[in-house]
Parts: sequence; structure tokens; C-alpha cells
Amino acid sequence: MISAETRLDLNGTWQGFKRLLPLSMFVVAFGIAFGLAAAQTGLSKTEALLMSAFVFAGASQFAALELWQVEIPLLAIIITTFAINARHLLMGASLYPWLREIPPGKRYGILTVISDANWAIAAQDYQQGERNLGILFGGGLALWLTWVAGTWLGLVLTQGIPDPEALGLDMVLGCFLLTMALGGKTNLRNLVIWSVAGGVSILALYLLPPNSHVVAGALAGGLVGAFWLEEAP
Repeated sequence: MISAETRLDLNGTWQGFKRLLPLSMFVVAFGIAFGLAAAQTGLSKTEALLMSAFVFAGASQFAALELWQVEIPLLAIIITTFAINARHLLMGASLYPWLREIPPGKRYGILTVISDANWAIAAQDYQQGERNLGILFGGGLALWLTWVAGTWLGLVLTQGIPDPEALGLDMVLGCFLLTMALGGKTNLRNLVIWSVAGGVSILALYLLPPNSHVVAGALAGGLVGAFWLEEAP
């Protein structure tokens, strides 16, 4: 559907919700992994659910768990979260020609549920002439709901297991992060980026103050990626 007028309505939001719902089913699995990892870290069910509901950023939430201690290193968590989510600056800039035509309240309300999946689909639709922001907002709601539901399921499953470590569930966080590292493109550039990030993290673990190894590794890998740009296809 092509329209010259940017708008956000109930029908478009419902269509966006239905369109992203099948993809959102995969988000449940990651939400379960986060719920399990959060319980192992010591977060209560309420704290974990509130984090998923208000933060809604899977990779950043897992990174925060890695830094979670009795005394929370707030500055390290803020820096790490910003580094991981810096791509949202580019995502927001790409959507600005579309979003600038609606009131600020609606604009920033939509951006609270933006993620990689609904942004990619919405950006493609915009290039094809779509002007109903429902695909972005409705799709984001589907992803958000399934993420929170998955977190709750992970917490429930953990509470029903008397000894999670006996089943190896204490490795959930490590396995998830390893999957994130190995799930991307296999080329020399990515291999160097991950190797640098991992090597710097290990060095920082022994040489720098506690909990700073995550930030050091992320910044080192990010700098390599910034200077070694991927070739355009």
C-alpha cells in the first residue's frame, strides 16, 4: 500500500504485529536464556522482568549480567550498554525522514520498541512507498511482548529446577555469548575483531580494575571494526 501521508493507526499497528509475530517466536528462546541467566546471577523475578520490560535490549542485558556484582559498577554498565547499542544512532537517523512528520510524543513512543528486525522491515517498506508506521510500532510490540514472556518462562523454569548447575544451566550465559560471536559472517575481518576483543578482555581481566574487562574488550573490538570497514558487496 502506497500513501503520501505518514500516519500511525490501529489497523496498521495490528498488521505490523501480525507480520512480525512469527519471527518473534524465536525471541522467546533468547528470553528464556536471559531469564535463566538472570536467576543464576541473583536477580529476583521482579528485577529480571522489569529489566526486560524497560531495557528491551537482549545483548545489552546479557552484558549487564556479566558485570552484575554485589556493588553494581554503574559506569561500566552504562559504557558497555552504549557501545553495544550505538547502532541505534544510525537506525534512528535512517528513519528520521519518516518519523519527523509525526508529533514528538508518537515519534519517541515508537522508538521505545525499535529493534533490528522491525527496523529492517520498516526501512525496506519505506523505500517501497509505505507510509504507515504501524509496521514499525506493531512489529516492535510483538518483539517486546515475546521478549518479556520468554524472560518470565526462563525464570519459571529456573525456579522449578532444584539444582541448575547439575544440569549445566550455569553455562547458559557463556554459551549464548559464544553463539553470538560465532553466528556472524565467517571472514578474516570478523575473526580479527573477535580475537582482538577476546585477547584484550583477558589481559584486562588481570591488569585492570574488576569488571572493566568487558568494556575494554568491547572498545578494542569496536575500534578494529571501525577502522577496518567491511567491503560493500
